[in-house]
Amino acid sequence: MSLQNKLICWGLRRRFLPETRKPVDVARTRALTEKRVWLPPVPKGWQLYAQPEQREQGQGGADEPSVRGEWLVREGGAPRTILYLHGGGYYFCSPRTHRAITFGLATRADADVFSLDYRLAPEHPFPAALDDALAAYRRLLDEGAPAASLVIAGDSAGGGLALATLVALRDAGDPLPGGALLYSPWTDLACTGASIRANDGRDPMFCGDVFARIASMYLGATRATHPYVSPLYADFHGLPPLFLLAGSTETLLDDTLRVAERARAAGVSVECEIGRDLPHIWPIYAPFMPEARRALDASARFVKQVSAADVTARARKAAALPTQTVA
Repeated sequence: MSLQNKLICWGLRRRFLPETRKPVDVARTRALTEKRVWLPPVPKGWQLYAQPEQREQGQGGADEPSVRGEWLVREGGAPRTILYLHGGGYYFCSPRTHRAITFGLATRADADVFSLDYRLAPEHPFPAALDDALAAYRRLLDEGAPAASLVIAGDSAGGGLALATLVALRDAGDPLPGGALLYSPWTDLACTGASIRANDGRDPMFCGDVFARIASMYLGATRATHPYVSPLYADFHGLPPLFLLAGSTETLLDDTLRVAERARAAGVSVECEIGRDLPHIWPIYAPFMPEARRALDASARFVKQVSAADVTARARKAAALPTQTVA
C-alpha cells in the first residue's frame, strides 16, 4: 500500500465517511463535492469542449432524453471513443468532478472521451439517467462512430448505469460497443451484497446502510431488482468484454464480484481486479496515487484491446465538434 493511498484513506475516514452517516442532504452534498474537487489541467495536444444540451427533433420536454456533457478530444481526433458515465449515487457529481479519470483514460488509451452530464435524481428518477445514456450512445453511432470503436465506462452508480446501458442496448438490438470499463460499480440497488455488512467499518468512504437510503431517490416507483436499475439481475448473454475493479474493503465489493461471476457464467469475457485496501473508485486519485495510475494504465490496455481503431473518424469528429472550448 502506497503512502498516498494511506493518506487518502485517512482523509476519507475523517471527512467523507461521517457525511454518509447523516440524513441525505442533496443540496449540501452537491455543494461540498463541487467545492472540494481538484481539476487537472487539459492535457497538451487535447481540447475540452462543452456539449450543449441536445434533444431529438420534436422533443423538448423535461422528461425527454437529454444529451449534454463535455468532450475531451485529441487534436485532429483520436481513433476510438469512450462514453463515460460519472458516479455519485445518481444524485450528485458531474463530468467536471471526474476529469481525473476521463483525462487519464483519454491520454493513455488514445481515445476521445465524451463524459455525459445525465439528469440526476431525485428531480429525475429512473429511467432518466438510462434514457440519457442510451441517447448519448446512439448519437455517437448516428454521427458515424462505428460501434466497434466505442467503449462505455463508468464508476460507482455510473458503473451500474454503464452495465444497464449495455443490457438495454442488447435487448433493443442495437450494435454493441467493443467493451465496458466498470469501476466499483453499484449494480444492486436492492443492497443484498454480504459486503455491505461485512465491510461496514472497513470501508474508508461509506457506511453500510447509506446505499439503501439513497437508492430510493433514483428508484422512484421502480422495483430495486429491475435489471435496468440493478443490472446484477440481468441476463448477461451476448455482452461484450468487461473490465471490473473494486477495493477489497469496499461495502460495494459484492456488487462487482457477483457481476463478474454471473457474466463469466453467461460466456462473457471478464477481467476483474480486486485492489487490496484501496478505496472506492481509486482511479479518481490519479495522478497522485500510484495505484490509480496503474489502474488507468490497465484500463487503457483493455480499451485498446477490445476496440477497433476507426481510421476515418478523426477529421469527421473534429469537424463536428463545437468551437467553444472549456476553460
